[in-house]
Amino acid sequence: MSQMILIYEQLRDIILSLGMAPGERFSERSLESRFDASRTPIRAALMRLETDGLVAREERGWMVTPISLAELEQAIEFRQVIEVEVVKLACLRAQASDIDLIEEILASCTLASHRSDWHRVGSDFHVELARLSGNRFYMRAVEDLMVRLSRARWLEVWDESGRERSWSEHRSILGHIRAGAVQAAIEAVGEHISGVRSRNLGNRLSDGSGHTVRGYSVVGKI
Repeated sequence: MSQMILIYEQLRDIILSLGMAPGERFSERSLESRFDASRTPIRAALMRLETDGLVAREERGWMVTPISLAELEQAIEFRQVIEVEVVKLACLRAQASDIDLIEEILASCTLASHRSDWHRVGSDFHVELARLSGNRFYMRAVEDLMVRLSRARWLEVWDESGRERSWSEHRSILGHIRAGAVQAAIEAVGEHISGVRSRNLGNRLSDGSGHTVRGYSVVGKI
């Protein structure tokens, strides 16, 4: 694997996990020191991240792109459609052994687990639900959505009550799928997504434009 790819993947993970905050400014020189690399692979990695929409050029350097409320709203609208179809198919196609595996994924987090573990398990849960549908296009769509929503989803697991709520809602969705209860599963996943939107976009991120939430730069207004 090339040095550029390694730097790109590491920087991408750092940005998505909020190791570098939305709105944070940085220079190529600082990354050269951080990754012990020359400017050529650093710049190539940044150009790729720019294409991903995660960084933007500035006159004297670079900036981690702020969280965009408009993009998040569109992603959630798309998610509401996709995940309803996912659970419909999962209720019809899921094997008990596959559901057991997702149960194990959920059980891997405890109250003592770090926020990063809860964040990872939450993403894995939704991707594995998509796998239960047996449709690889849905799975790819959900994988992409989890990446697009990654930075905002940190707000959902920020405190203990949020983590417990997510765990409970995930368990409920999976229980309905295990029972083959299509309508109940649809309602549960719809309420879960609507709740996440209301808590994170409606209550925490929509109080104005060009502002910060927990120190993270946010742009736009719902």
